Amino acid sequence: MKPAWSIILFTTIGGAAQGMAVVAAVTTLSGAAPQGLVAQMLWTSLAMLVAALVASFFHLGHPLRAWRAILMWRTSWMSREVIVLPAYIVLIGAWALLAGTAQVDGNVARVLAVLAIGGAALLWVCTAMIYACIRFIQEWAHPLTVVNYTTLGLASGFVTAGALAVMAGEPGFASDIAPWALAATALAWFTRALSLRRNARLKPKSTTQTATGIQAARVVQKSMGMTGGSFNTREFFHGASAHGMRMARTGFQVLAFALPILLLAWALLSGSALAWLLALGSQAAGLLAERWFFFAQARHPQNIYYQAVS
Repeated sequence: MKPAWSIILFTTIGGAAQGMAVVAAVTTLSGAAPQGLVAQMLWTSLAMLVAALVASFFHLGHPLRAWRAILMWRTSWMSREVIVLPAYIVLIGAWALLAGTAQVDGNVARVLAVLAIGGAALLWVCTAMIYACIRFIQEWAHPLTVVNYTTLGLASGFVTAGALAVMAGEPGFASDIAPWALAATALAWFTRALSLRRNARLKPKSTTQTATGIQAARVVQKSMGMTGGSFNTREFFHGASAHGMRMARTGFQVLAFALPILLLAWALLSGSALAWLLALGSQAAGLLAERWFFFAQARHPQNIYYQAVS
């Protein structure tokens, strides 16, 4: 399929924001984070969630009608996401306001932290299930889609939180979460590698014969049957070559996982602030490439019919 940059930005930025909110919540429950840093993490997470929401509007044909998306909440994961995301933004915003006060009640903070963790998990499930529930796209229709959205969000959240800590003058906190950031990134690489391995072994369930209705031993399509493009050819073909896809697959694994793991190990051993910033930049670029590949790798069954694109 043709990746839409609005959705790439939405899922990548939103996932990292949820991950950082989880870091703020877990460290609040454990008492490991300074109160001022918790507030900074929450405000940054809030800004990223709002930016992700704004990016998603660029994918809509009629943004003013976006409210109608909630009407199918009983059956549509997208409707559920449209409900959960604004609610989560309100939750993080309320907690950020309270965290900025000097006399925030500890019990209230703990309740908000638990709600933030649960809300992030629910939002990851809603977002991932939009794709995982599409059974005819084999690359997505698997529990690993939900797992990967969650692990990638956690990994990027930890790295973003660590980079924010060193910029905020809290290197001790960054050192405390460095092992967790390293472990989360390694776990994300492992689960993403599992999905890559699975998808590489998939075989199309449909054929040119079933797509066209022509029952012959061998059917070869010579043209699209039209002189110009159409919605089908614009939205479901990305135009990248097989070599380009292989390069994207290798590239995002290096940028999103391999390099950040090395840089986080450097940060863990030396306490280097530069290592955190480089890890953040590398992982951000890698996750954008990963999300592009996620959409580009998906093969819609209609592409069998429209396989000759001019």
